[in-house]
Amino acid sequence: MVGEDYASIRHRQPSSTGHGTPEKNEMQKRSEAEKPFQNSSNGWVDVDHGITKKMRLIAEAEELKPAFMKEVDSHFTEFVNRLIAKSVLLESSTATSTFPVATCSERDLHKPKGLRVPPEHGKLFIARRSLLDELFEVNHIRTIYHMFIALLILFILSTLVVDFIDEGRLVLEFDLLVFAFGKFPVVISTWLCMFLSTFILPYGLFQQWAQGHCCSSHRKIRSLFFGMLFMLFQSIGLGFGPTYVAVSYALPPASRFIIILEQVRLIMKAYSFIRENVPRVLSSAKEKSSTIPVPQVTQYLYFLFAPTLIYRDNYPRNPMIRWGYVATKFAQVIGSLFYAYYIFVRLCIPPFRNISQEPFNLRGLVLCIFNSILPGVLILFLVFFAFLHCWLNAFAEMLRFADRMFYKDWWNSTSYANYYRTWNVVVHDWLYYYAYRDFLWFFGKKFKAAAMLSVFAVSAAVHEYVLGVCFGYFYPVLFCLFMCFGMVFNFILDDRRKGPIWNVIMWTSLFLGQGVIICLYSQEWYAHQYCPLENPTFLDYVKPRSWDCHIQI
Repeated sequence: MVGEDYASIRHRQPSSTGHGTPEKNEMQKRSEAEKPFQNSSNGWVDVDHGITKKMRLIAEAEELKPAFMKEVDSHFTEFVNRLIAKSVLLESSTATSTFPVATCSERDLHKPKGLRVPPEHGKLFIARRSLLDELFEVNHIRTIYHMFIALLILFILSTLVVDFIDEGRLVLEFDLLVFAFGKFPVVISTWLCMFLSTFILPYGLFQQWAQGHCCSSHRKIRSLFFGMLFMLFQSIGLGFGPTYVAVSYALPPASRFIIILEQVRLIMKAYSFIRENVPRVLSSAKEKSSTIPVPQVTQYLYFLFAPTLIYRDNYPRNPMIRWGYVATKFAQVIGSLFYAYYIFVRLCIPPFRNISQEPFNLRGLVLCIFNSILPGVLILFLVFFAFLHCWLNAFAEMLRFADRMFYKDWWNSTSYANYYRTWNVVVHDWLYYYAYRDFLWFFGKKFKAAAMLSVFAVSAAVHEYVLGVCFGYFYPVLFCLFMCFGMVFNFILDDRRKGPIWNVIMWTSLFLGQGVIICLYSQEWYAHQYCPLENPTFLDYVKPRSWDCHIQI
């Protein structure tokens, strides 16, 4: 019976193949595809054939992956841009108090000679994560972070081993950090005075001016009086006072950096508060409104701590605080400080300690610049990671500040114009809205080159002022790099350069610039240590001492 059933099945197979359903045909095709692997006399040949076919498919998939990812990225970017554009239109139509928008009456009020209108609404804050937080979720990017940690471990081990060989014991004194952050009680007291004065005086002056502006019969004189008081506070209270403390108390470099950077930050925040709220009061007076748009004191206090330099009454907020995230970011800041300490101890101090004993010549300068590129680049990465990522994200998390775009993908820049826009978004926004756009509003859009030049000059002067006060000498290396090479590269390497070669050129020039900064400022620092002047003249303060320090040794 079994044989007859098997024979009948064999006789029915051809008819079912020719006239069967598509499902049966598909099943038969699969069985035929698997048949060579099941019935072959030489199984190894078929297995090799299958592996080869699989590898060919994987290779074809790898070839298609870049095109696929590029297509997905373009569609995603287009989607995000349209979403942001719609949100901006929505904000401009609703004109809520959260993001105040210039009304028609305000534009009429500020027209100079009836020719131009003031800038539109400023920066739009939206909830978004920092770019590195997103990238660190990718294993490949996190591995690069692990490589930097491994490099820190090697720096620590090399320092401990060398100190053990030289001293016969483990040296864990961290004398450089102790020196750099010396006289810290003076720093704390100075910061408290700066913060309290910025908290009380600008808000009090604005409140007094706003409450009496509508009913005043001499609005221009009254506004000029309060404006002069505010400018005196900015220039003397926040400008001269902290600088005098840093110089008169002979604070070490890191302590000076804390005071001077906080000084610049509070000046920019106070200006933003006045700049954003004065047009609202003028518009209210123009419309003869019964309510005076004076922000609450808690809103101003929140702004003073918020990681942004653009004032708004309200910002997008996160629902909760992740204290573990805050602790991680502060731990990374401390780790970055020790990283910088070992970089200076191993890569900067040994070669520059005796630099003033050698004659100043071109060969020595070139070797010094190229030997300084590695520590300069590492310091650049540490400043970016410790401050722009860790420090700002830690405060943003504690304040539930949801807009974490403190920087963009500056490392992908193919032009210096894009690099300046994406390296430090916090400062760039302030310069763009309050320096560049206000300049164009006042002088007209025909002066874009002059507006850009003025922004570069202000940025370069502030950077050089910070370094000059903190190091204790005038050596305008950074100013010259900003105003000469920075301006030239900004126009030559513009946004039209898109190829990878331009990214290579950008990184090469950036590395070389870091080498120049570390080399020249370190030489000048040790020249001031080894070659002090008893009765310096004005020319001695202006002339770099490293140029002729070797003559006095």
